[in-house]
Amino acid sequence: MNTPKLSRREFMQTQGALIVGASGSVFVGDALAQAAAPVVIGPQPTALDTWIRIATNGHVTANFGKMDCGQGLDTAIAQIVAEELDVSMDAVTVVMGDTRLTPNQGGGSGSTGLRMGSNPLRNAAAEARRLLVEAASARLGVAASELATENGRVFVKANAAQSVSYADLIGGKDFGASLKWNNAIGNGMNAQGMAKPKDVSQYKVVGQGFKRKDIAEKVGAKEHYTAHIRPDNLLHARPVRPPVAGAVPVSVDAASIANIPGAKHFVKGGFVAVLAETEWNAVRAARQLKVTWSDAKGPLGAGEANVFEHIRSAPVTASNAIPIFGGKKDYDPKPTLAALATSKRVIEAEYECSFQTHARIAPSCGVVDVKGDQVQVWADVQKPHFLREGIAKFLGLPEANVQVKWMHGAGSYGRSDADEAPYEAALLSKEFGRPVRMQWSRADGMAWGPKAPAAVVTLKAGLDDANNVTGWLFKVKGFNGWDVKFNAESPEHTLVGMQTGHKKWTAYNFNVPEESYKFNNHVHWWETIPPYMEQASPMRTAHMRAPQEMQTRFGQECFMDEVAHATGMDPVAFRLKHMQDPREADVVKAATDKLGWAPRSQPRGKSNAKVMTGRGLALHAGYGSYAAVACEVEVHRDTGRVWVKRLVIANDCGLIVNPIGVRAAMEGQIMQGISRALYEEVHFDAQRVNSVDWNSYRIANLDDIPGQVEIVLLNRPDKPIGGAGEPAIVCFPAAIANAVFDATGVRIRRYPLAPARVKQALTT
Repeated sequence: MNTPKLSRREFMQTQGALIVGASGSVFVGDALAQAAAPVVIGPQPTALDTWIRIATNGHVTANFGKMDCGQGLDTAIAQIVAEELDVSMDAVTVVMGDTRLTPNQGGGSGSTGLRMGSNPLRNAAAEARRLLVEAASARLGVAASELATENGRVFVKANAAQSVSYADLIGGKDFGASLKWNNAIGNGMNAQGMAKPKDVSQYKVVGQGFKRKDIAEKVGAKEHYTAHIRPDNLLHARPVRPPVAGAVPVSVDAASIANIPGAKHFVKGGFVAVLAETEWNAVRAARQLKVTWSDAKGPLGAGEANVFEHIRSAPVTASNAIPIFGGKKDYDPKPTLAALATSKRVIEAEYECSFQTHARIAPSCGVVDVKGDQVQVWADVQKPHFLREGIAKFLGLPEANVQVKWMHGAGSYGRSDADEAPYEAALLSKEFGRPVRMQWSRADGMAWGPKAPAAVVTLKAGLDDANNVTGWLFKVKGFNGWDVKFNAESPEHTLVGMQTGHKKWTAYNFNVPEESYKFNNHVHWWETIPPYMEQASPMRTAHMRAPQEMQTRFGQECFMDEVAHATGMDPVAFRLKHMQDPREADVVKAATDKLGWAPRSQPRGKSNAKVMTGRGLALHAGYGSYAAVACEVEVHRDTGRVWVKRLVIANDCGLIVNPIGVRAAMEGQIMQGISRALYEEVHFDAQRVNSVDWNSYRIANLDDIPGQVEIVLLNRPDKPIGGAGEPAIVCFPAAIANAVFDATGVRIRRYPLAPARVKQALTT
């Protein structure tokens, strides 16, 4: 691996040529809107030069305020910019998530990269093209209406030889033009000029398959991750964790690491760390440091042994049905409960969803250089602009004094442990006056990173004499999805922040299904419960990929099958009968047709065969997209192993910018979806998390690769771009569980299914 060694001066020199500020005048009549705009730290959304730059050689740089979670998002953004500017793909470079260069577009979240994040880039590129044509009109003495653009040049339609390049018109200079900004910061940020972007019918680049530029660098070990950053005079750091959750240091024996050259320790509140001149010595020091910890007995309840009983009996902190608890009253359950009470027959079931952890392939790492009141941060976080805000608060500095450079990360989804090490590194760098590289271990990441909340999903359906649905109740009760916030904009949302005295915030959220199924007296209801620990908990919960949707759709889509069978209907036919959105119907039909679904009103039933086969389906609608997963599985009686023999994903994400990228996104969701559906489960007892490595936190491996995979992409050029990074993965737990039920006649109502759980169910 080529390891970069960057000084502060070198880092600034590599970026300085692209740093721009707002320039030019504001559109007439826009003064009031500009006056009301929120304060923006860094590049201004109102400046065209913030978004688009053209170098002296004609090369285009697009500054994109989001980041890539491994989907190749920069390739799709480059396509959009190349399309609007009429330049080749090779002429476009996309800078992502660098707070020096890009506005705060919300980072990575909610599959918004293209469906929301591309909007200002598209508009800015269109406006840049309009200004270039106007400049060429003055240069060539030809009316703008008589000009056209192609491959980075403006030419006369009647005489293509009469032309001028973008480089000659503006290369290396500022546009000096303003855009209208909608005054939004984050995912909803948009800016636009006078130009109208192209109609879809004019697209030549968008919609085509382009391979990612970064793959060769990753395969060839030339891609730099946070862990490879080595500023001059660097200290290496490791955290030291308590053996029991909630314990705090009483005393530290500095002599215990005296034999390690240059090793030192740091204590503040409940946070303990060691530092050394080399990483290996930091590792040694973390192992050797003797800490006396306070007593902390059973802070995690009874552990996983009774987690679901705990959820059922725990008090409610918030609900979307009870305004007195602070939740908005979105649903009133009373009419549904009344309808169920008078129904001829009531079908009911409960589904249990275990804690899961992000288990990033590369645990948290942050490199921070605090020099006086100026701070540089390198981090592979989802929301670098919010990290900038949070570290500024943590260190007591103006936000403008903190600069974050986003790096590629090996496992970036959701609110993982990614934000944690940069905060710790910042604290240590300020204390010791040197750049610090904080590296978490595998056990640190798995045990102490935020978790996806455990929950119990209760469903009831009432039926009349004709098997029509008379009432449908969906209720999920679980640990709070917002135990800590979905970004690290303030220290209280991090472990070290809570360890050093910042009180955790109080806000509540879960999730309910959004699919268009329509039933009489239909209610969606969520409730949250208190955390095991209020401060610095290893079981604190936060967003994990498709936040809380894996849990809710596991219950909803499994119950769809159960009610279908109770009414004597095929599960596909039952869904189609009750869904209202034709795009949902299209993905369901596409997936089941490709699988060769044969209608069946009942599962195959119990069998004594050693290997049983069945098929299942699940649907998800969200993020402006639609996905259906249909699969055929093998269930091995002796071991409980479930193998996905055949799999079909049908996906509709509106206009497809890059089909290669969308297909790759589906493939990534297949393996993580199978992994979360079948294996991933946090094991913990009353004192600690026991899932600390790949043995104690099982993930899918090469043996779990499906036998056959088919992906059906439904392109909708007439629809807005939807998210492609999350919709399909939501379907996997229910689709696989439904297939296991079809194969065996035994319903597994716990997610993940887990081989031991399946084996036990088959024997009992």
